[in-house]
Amino acid sequence: MCERFTLLLGGASSGKSSAAEKICVSSGLDRIYLASAQLYDEEMRTKAAQHRTDRGPDWRTIEEPLNASEVIFSASDGEILLFDCATMWLTNHLLAENDLIAESARLMEALRETRARVVVVSNEVGLGIVPENALARRFRIEQGALNAQLAGAADCVVGVMAGLPFVLKGAMPEALG
Repeated sequence: MCERFTLLLGGASSGKSSAAEKICVSSGLDRIYLASAQLYDEEMRTKAAQHRTDRGPDWRTIEEPLNASEVIFSASDGEILLFDCATMWLTNHLLAENDLIAESARLMEALRETRARVVVVSNEVGLGIVPENALARRFRIEQGALNAQLAGAADCVVGVMAGLPFVLKGAMPEALG
């Protein structure tokens, strides 16, 4: 069983978020959903609203596209925080032209120091073709580096493909077994 920090990796729409929610619900702890998406258009607003409905009322949702580390630091013992997702968070910082090394360091510090249990969702973006433009290539490199940092710090790393979880590090969380 993964006690403190669990990372779920997979492709887009692979089932990562659903698996992460199962882990949180099965924990019996107070649940916090840290959403990093910025809702710029109607499609994203509709998707976010559907996710809130699907999760149900037993979650406290915090929408924070850039300052995830502050939210993670502030979570306390007796809570489980689902950060969904590190990929959107990184994208937000990349597009804002923020210092990715400093922001990633703050995130990693928050994950080490928080008293809460944490589940992080992140996309694996290195399995496809090499992108044709410089921004996309930089994103792929930065996402790979962030995922490696997250995986190194996590107690448990679970890959998800076609809705099926597989263990990369640690033991399979009971909720997914």
